Amino acid sequence: MKKIFYICAMLALMTTGAYAQDKKDDGKGIKIPSWITDLKLSGYGMLQYQANTQEGSESNAFTLRLARISLDGRIMNDWYWKAQIQFNGNTSSLGSSPRVVDLFAEWQKYKFFMVKAGQFKRPFTYENPMHPIDQGFMGYSQNVNALAGFSDRAGAHASNGRDIGVQIQGDVLPNSNGRNLLHYQVGVFNGQGINTTDVDQQKDLIGGIWVMPVAGMRIGAFGWTGSYARKGTWTEIDERVQDAPVTMTKNGVRKLHQHRYAFSAEYKVNDWTVRSEYIHSTGYAFSKTGVTSNDDASINESIGNKADGIYALAIAPVIKKKLYAKARYDMYRPSGDWDRAKTQYEVGVNYMFHKNLQINAEYALVNNRALADDKHNYSVVDIELDFRF
Repeated sequence: MKKIFYICAMLALMTTGAYAQDKKDDGKGIKIPSWITDLKLSGYGMLQYQANTQEGSESNAFTLRLARISLDGRIMNDWYWKAQIQFNGNTSSLGSSPRVVDLFAEWQKYKFFMVKAGQFKRPFTYENPMHPIDQGFMGYSQNVNALAGFSDRAGAHASNGRDIGVQIQGDVLPNSNGRNLLHYQVGVFNGQGINTTDVDQQKDLIGGIWVMPVAGMRIGAFGWTGSYARKGTWTEIDERVQDAPVTMTKNGVRKLHQHRYAFSAEYKVNDWTVRSEYIHSTGYAFSKTGVTSNDDASINESIGNKADGIYALAIAPVIKKKLYAKARYDMYRPSGDWDRAKTQYEVGVNYMFHKNLQINAEYALVNNRALADDKHNYSVVDIELDFRF
């Protein structure tokens, strides 16, 4: 906790210090450069209560889901920059904390061609770049969590859907009303997640494109090709020796190729939100995550090299801008077949006390086929209080 207060204090001092150091007197009074006046300090917190009835893994606890503090601003109007730090309430399962999640600058002179460099969200799926509060449910969908760089299936450390790289994006083809009909985005990334340098010297290429035929609607497709690598030790069977295979221990950099695609659709109109995304992945996974064992480069053979998942959700206004009902179907197959499929049927409500304060309540019936036959089904209840400043 002392570390959190220390970092918050440093951010405040940075802000006030910048004002103090960059004041200029031109004889007509003190002026402050425009990029300083655009400086903004903001953040949010998510407080959570969750109960889980899974037999043998029952839980019932209050947690601090996460908190973030960010600084952002503009330089010479054409450049936007952002720095964001995250604090986790439970670092044993949500990754090391505190940590930098965003640190980037973007040239935004032309809306049809913008260039971003640094650490930021991968351009993959609609849900990945959404604000955790605006996303609307107790967490991102399972397929986005596993296949867009959160708790990634390949074994990478938790990275909140982010990586380090360079990206171009833009909106083009304006119609007669000036509304653009097409969006594109493509980036080159290390492929190792946040706060980590490249390991195998191969970059990930990730991109997406979507059309917006009517206001509030977008229909798109995404692609991702690259690898996740680790420096460590593993064993292989040398089958070149006939009738007597030999098990060999190897050490070095091991690269697991990853190829993914997604199809997405969303329609937001009159305070309603309807969205669905399907993601497919081809590529093996390491047995352990990067957080727990960076030197273990063994492969999780049991889940194979295929995975996919789909979700479909609706958020409907009961009282416009105040009370919402919601439902989500969320299915993920970690090995690409139904034997291990995990499906969540979720319903709930979100209530807005204020645009910066809301409470969300949700019930989920979970069917996990990877569990024993008599333990497939269980329930999860989640209640969250979310605020922004």
